[in-house]
Amino acid sequence: MSTASEQQVAGRLSFLDRYLAVWILAAMAVGLGLGRLVPGLGDALAKVTVTGVSLPIALGLLVMMYPVLAKVRYDRLDTVTRDRRLLLPSLLLNWIVGPAVMFALAWLFLPDLPEYRTGLIIVGLARCIAMVIIWNDLACGDREAAAVLVALNSVFQVIAFSALGWFYLSVLPGWLGLEQAGLDVSVWEIARSVLIFLGIPLIAGYLTRRIGEHAKGRTWYESRLLPRLGPFALYGLLFTIIVLFALQGDAITSQPLDVARIALPLLVYFGLMWAGSMALGRAAGLAYQRATTLAFTAAGNNFELAIAVAIATFGATSGQALAGVVGPLIEVPVLIGLVYVALYARRFFTAPAAPQEDPAHV
Repeated sequence: MSTASEQQVAGRLSFLDRYLAVWILAAMAVGLGLGRLVPGLGDALAKVTVTGVSLPIALGLLVMMYPVLAKVRYDRLDTVTRDRRLLLPSLLLNWIVGPAVMFALAWLFLPDLPEYRTGLIIVGLARCIAMVIIWNDLACGDREAAAVLVALNSVFQVIAFSALGWFYLSVLPGWLGLEQAGLDVSVWEIARSVLIFLGIPLIAGYLTRRIGEHAKGRTWYESRLLPRLGPFALYGLLFTIIVLFALQGDAITSQPLDVARIALPLLVYFGLMWAGSMALGRAAGLAYQRATTLAFTAAGNNFELAIAVAIATFGATSGQALAGVVGPLIEVPVLIGLVYVALYARRFFTAPAAPQEDPAHV
């Protein structure tokens, strides 16, 4: 039975929010259908790039992230940076546990498919800096904590991605007597992804809040402006999903058995990482909002970077690229499902915090 506070939250949800899972599944179906039924659409979309970055996907992600980052109260970030119970587990989960778990699952489930296995390991190395902000917001997580953790992930991504790729694809398999692979990706490619997919919307969101509050005050900003910006996060999310799945719709629908084999370790990965991180957050004494943020930032992956690296290194038609594309195919519905699990799990926290004051929910 739902609690009174849950009923109040549900009562405040807009029509778009209440049926969010339906819209996301519909967007996936539309994207797959377009990619399959419209000849040449995927190739045409793939050619619309700027310095190697897909322009349609970049625009969708920027529109998706900007409203959420405009909601962040940047004057509260210091309360997050002082919270070692959050920061240290986040670093551990994202940069030690996550890649190791994906490496183990890739070899366990795909020992006979080296291309897909390598693609999955690359997905595990690319820690989430984009869509996690949406999942966290929908689950009533700590917005300020999410901003800090994705920024932290961004820094570590630039510094550690190439080194971890070398370790998990070449060094560790060599130690274990397994087949080795290589990964040739420059620091600039990683930094470019971070700057585009996080830097631009973060700066835009910060400036919007600073200018808006300075001109009209916080009350006006949060009660008048944010409700107008909020829906664009969902529009950007749905547009991104449609474009992403249209790009690879033919590849996904023409190889269903391969997709199923790639999907299985991904399902296990997302479930293990999210549940384990949520339990760790609760054991560390974090309130619901920060435990939720910890769980989603640990479970999500930067599929934009993973796909870009796989295509640049192995080619657009490679098995590694297909594995990267299957990542969001599984991640999107699984993590939206985990949003509902997280909202239910609030009752298991001994002192759950009230939902964030949010007049402009996504």
